[in-house]
Amino acid sequence: MSIGETACSYAALILHEEGISATSEKINTLVKAANVEIESYWPALFSKLFEKMNVEDLISNIGAGGGGAPVAAAAPVASSSAAAAAPVVEEKKEEPKEESDDDMGFSLFD
Repeated sequence: MSIGETACSYAALILHEEGISATSEKINTLVKAANVEIESYWPALFSKLFEKMNVEDLISNIGAGGGGAPVAAAAPVASSSAAAAAPVVEEKKEEPKEESDDDMGFSLFD
């Protein structure tokens, strides 16, 4: 994560905490007040993100990634309703049975 991205993330969290909408001007103002130099495109990117996404949703789904990308393990969307209604059948793997001393023809205490 770059310095600009980190600074804009913190600025957006501060604005959210105060109940202020995260516009590029307000993000840029907070970053300048913190005396952090960033590239000029970062505040605009973050303000566009927060127009579409809620900060609360991003915070609560922090382990899910960037919020816009689908989860890699998600199943593809079926084109027909019959395929969507079909249950998923899991294959059961047979567990190998443990060998006992009787199977070997001798016992520990013979």
